[in-house]
Amino acid sequence: MKETSRAGANRGHAARMCRVAAAVAIGAVALASAANAQNADRIKAGVTMWRASGCSDCHGAFANGERERDESPTGANLRTSKLDAAALKSTIGCGRPGTGMPAFDEGAYKVRACNGQALGAPPSDLYPAPRTLTPDEIDAIVTYLQARIVGRGRNITKQECLAYYDDKPDWCDSEDYK
Repeated sequence: MKETSRAGANRGHAARMCRVAAAVAIGAVALASAANAQNADRIKAGVTMWRASGCSDCHGAFANGERERDESPTGANLRTSKLDAAALKSTIGCGRPGTGMPAFDEGAYKVRACNGQALGAPPSDLYPAPRTLTPDEIDAIVTYLQARIVGRGRNITKQECLAYYDDKPDWCDSEDYK
């Protein structure tokens, strides 16, 4: 009898452990789903900010260095870049003096030190930004760039085009997007 009770207790314990493991798994899936939705919202905010802040004027809609405005400097092809989040944030925020890359951070050089310079006036050879961005807006652009641009290579897919021009899907019907 004693062995039967022990076997029953072990089966009961195993059943409880399975229920606990299932609950933990369901919780993890729910958290992951919420995180994915939050990240998708952040990416959407980033692409919106990319479009509104003038980034595409120099870098192109797909950040491939094909500027949208002839009077703008030619931006780097970020699709072939290997910049990490910190480097992207620093470059967007502080700009790159002498290159045509403006400082978009509203506090660059004055509130936050940039490019190894002490706080003070921005460099004289810094291209003027069309507008300034908050650190949160810069973070949203970085999230977008890392999720959809950096390391994607030169070819732009139809899916990427549709994600960018979600309001104008007929613009993505070209043979250029496969």
